[in-house]
Amino acid sequence: MQIRIKKLAPTAIMPSFAHTSDAGMDLFTLESIEIRAGTRILIPTGLSMAIPEGYVGLIWDKSGLSNKGGLKVLGGVVDAGYRGEILVGLLNTSDADYIFEAGQKIAQMIIQKVEHPEFIEVSELDSTERGNGAFGSTGVY
Repeated sequence: MQIRIKKLAPTAIMPSFAHTSDAGMDLFTLESIEIRAGTRILIPTGLSMAIPEGYVGLIWDKSGLSNKGGLKVLGGVVDAGYRGEILVGLLNTSDADYIFEAGQKIAQMIIQKVEHPEFIEVSELDSTERGNGAFGSTGVY
């Protein structure tokens, strides 16, 4: 598969895989930016891309930023028809401000195949062992 990527700024960094077996390609910030504690922000990557029809780009947390820095990705679905700049929404859940330097990794994107099922309205669903058991029904929060 090939994905065409357009740099919207000369300093934009192309996505890359840190390891050949990685599922997610790293996305980088175009500019230095601060995320104050408890706030959210959209971070520009300086890139737009043409994801092939039948696929989607899913933006996920970088594990270290999420677990050590409390930074969580918001949203994160890049549809095949979208051609605008890839922006990464981040929420700083920590009590400390976080500063990204230009060119720093901010998130990762996974390219995934999309299915378009047919939806069929029914009056009843089949029974399962779990049934209506929702949050905490297995004894784990």
